[in-house]
Amino acid sequence: MAPPITRAKPAFRCNSPETGSIYSIYIDAPDPAAAAGPWPAVLLMDGDFFFDPAVAAVRELRAAGKIPPTLVAGIGYGASFGQPGNHRGRDYTPTASALEPTSGGADAFLSFLANTFWPELARRYPLRADQRVVAGHSLGSLLALYALFQPEPFFPKILASAPSVWWDDRALLAHATKLRDAQSSLSGSLYLGVGADDTPSMTGDLALLEQQLAARPFEGLNIVSEKFPGRDHYNVVVDTLRSGLRALLGS
Repeated sequence: MAPPITRAKPAFRCNSPETGSIYSIYIDAPDPAAAAGPWPAVLLMDGDFFFDPAVAAVRELRAAGKIPPTLVAGIGYGASFGQPGNHRGRDYTPTASALEPTSGGADAFLSFLANTFWPELARRYPLRADQRVVAGHSLGSLLALYALFQPEPFFPKILASAPSVWWDDRALLAHATKLRDAQSSLSGSLYLGVGADDTPSMTGDLALLEQQLAARPFEGLNIVSEKFPGRDHYNVVVDTLRSGLRALLGS
């Protein structure tokens, strides 16, 4: 069951030479007259669907004084799940799998985020380079985690809501292990959230990731993990966005 598509209209479109796609970009920015910036920025995966709840979470937290003025940039496709123009199965997956013929394009997509999209966003808005957040849900969270588990992650703050650790026989766990074998430190902040009523696969695989990170921790990596009672894979998004953004951006 796909969530409802966002009611917002794209602020602009961004062409990616890295992936060959043109992305619909949804923006909610603070009022420069009230907050001159620079601001933290949340780069939200599946922006066609999760932009509205992310904006609601940021505005609620900001009104309560729990986070600073923050820009939300939803990165979307202008197409629903399963439609030809939606390339989440390609962009958010680090490895190729028979489940998705076009999968395995996460490296190219991360290159787009760091080398094309972030410079364009920073040209348009006053942004803090030390407060770059990548947020996602489900397959988008797989991409977010992969963005973190890099030798020198460009995005140091990660919000992973119900991440699809299951992808390709849990290839992400092997990737994180390989990185930990190569280096003992990883500077960043990681928020992990899931609904207690999500599938046993989703909750169980997330527990495996948590156990792995606890057994061989990265020095410098701060981790917050939460499980929300009475929430499933679909209705947990509001909770994880609100709680995750407070954990990552709160003072």
